[in-house]
Amino acid sequence: MHAVLPAPADHVVHDGPSGLLAAGPWRLTSAAPVLATVERTVRDLFDPHLGARLVPAGSAQQAAEIRLELDASVPARRRALGVAPDGTSGPADEAYAVSVRNGAIVCRGRTPAGVFRAATTALHLIALTEPDDTLVAQEFTDAPHYAWRGLLLDTARHFVPLAEMLRLIDLAALYKINVLHLHLTDNEGWRIEIPSLPALTAGSAGSGFYTVDEYRALQEYAASRHIVLVPEIDLPGHCAALRAALPGLPPAPAPPGLAGRFPYTPPLDLADAGTREVVRTILADVCASTDGPFVHIGGDEAVGITAQGFATAVRELRAMVRELGKRPLAWQESSRAGIEPRDIAQFWVDPEMMDLPDTEEELAQRPDLAGAGFNGAFLAALKWFFAPSADDAQRVLDGGGMLLLSPQSHLYLDRRYAPEVAPSGRTEQAATLGFPSYRPRSVRYIAGWDPRSHALPEERVAGVEATLFAENLRDFEELATLLLPRLASVASIAWSGSPDPWERHRRMLGRHSRLWRERDLPFFPATDVDWA
Repeated sequence: MHAVLPAPADHVVHDGPSGLLAAGPWRLTSAAPVLATVERTVRDLFDPHLGARLVPAGSAQQAAEIRLELDASVPARRRALGVAPDGTSGPADEAYAVSVRNGAIVCRGRTPAGVFRAATTALHLIALTEPDDTLVAQEFTDAPHYAWRGLLLDTARHFVPLAEMLRLIDLAALYKINVLHLHLTDNEGWRIEIPSLPALTAGSAGSGFYTVDEYRALQEYAASRHIVLVPEIDLPGHCAALRAALPGLPPAPAPPGLAGRFPYTPPLDLADAGTREVVRTILADVCASTDGPFVHIGGDEAVGITAQGFATAVRELRAMVRELGKRPLAWQESSRAGIEPRDIAQFWVDPEMMDLPDTEEELAQRPDLAGAGFNGAFLAALKWFFAPSADDAQRVLDGGGMLLLSPQSHLYLDRRYAPEVAPSGRTEQAATLGFPSYRPRSVRYIAGWDPRSHALPEERVAGVEATLFAENLRDFEELATLLLPRLASVASIAWSGSPDPWERHRRMLGRHSRLWRERDLPFFPATDVDWA
């Protein structure tokens, strides 16, 4: 039984073996000149797993072939739903086919992206088969359900250096993720160089930021793996780092009675001409250095701004990004500023998803919240603040926009692992790693999420994006442990459009620990997964 993830929709096994030993050796080839870059990238991606089993380019050594081919006859199967992150709207550009027959593995796609997706399927097939086993003759064909399949990484709160980020891009590519969303700015840090405003990163030498050259290098590396980078400049709230670097910007008008109730950083006032000039300068530099068509403007949790001030801010931010030649994306709260048909709002929360207790007795039964210092007054304030989120999705639908699905309940991978799935010796890690105010969950719970459960018209879903915010992350090991194994499950749902049956998925997922070990990637060995 193969362990390819995402599991291909169509898998046909033919009678008899293919004559191919998983041990190889293997020769990677491509005939079409347009696939030269794909071949180089695939070779790099295969290297940690096949090593000497993959013969060097140009070697005369006898070896079985892994052949990359462009083939317009690959079945489209379906048009990917949602928004293509590279700005195109063509059907089935990632459709692929893999055949294991006649002494070769042939990876075919309608486009170079499809060929690359086929190659990652072939890698799973070879690397997750015991080296002394013979591959059976078989064929896979598939295409994605959602065109946008993303991963958000919070580099503002925990900076991820370039070398570590490249490792994460490779991991994303292994599971057919095609968007890397970088949360680059927040209260805790500003992580992208703005040449026109060097003060924004002047104090970040020790904590880190991406220079313009590093940002371009990230985009090029991701693009070679058919991943589009989307930068996020989170405004008008979450702006403490910006205010510290550029003091003197006036606060946005605050709702009456808010002052003194609890501390917050005043959001930016985009009605102020000087603030608009600063923000436009920032966005101009970001848009100029971004290859992809999207720039995320934030728009979430703008505590301490009037409804009118928030609406003005979001409209100004959208207009600036459009004028600078990019397409704006924002969190779901942006719907309160109005929605037009081309707008995309990233859906992450509703009151039910907040999962907050109603009484002191219920709070006492939630050690995750009590341990984080929650009390009745703070819970009441949170419920009041998030109450409007109940209507955000409908506002987007009513305005003709689209929703990018990132529900906190399942796709926020900074959620702690449930104590009941913690293996021996990892109980403390399960209890401390991750955001403390989310209810801990098992891997099965995350892997069981169904996009259809939100009862949204499928044609209005832009795609699916997992997130990993970093309020309390300390290092790369913790980051990878929160991602794995859950990222592989979410990526499978995003590609297939629905969850796999759990018993099959848990067996397949367990075999992928071999890939992570070969890449020296830490993971959480939850006991609800059947580890090989």
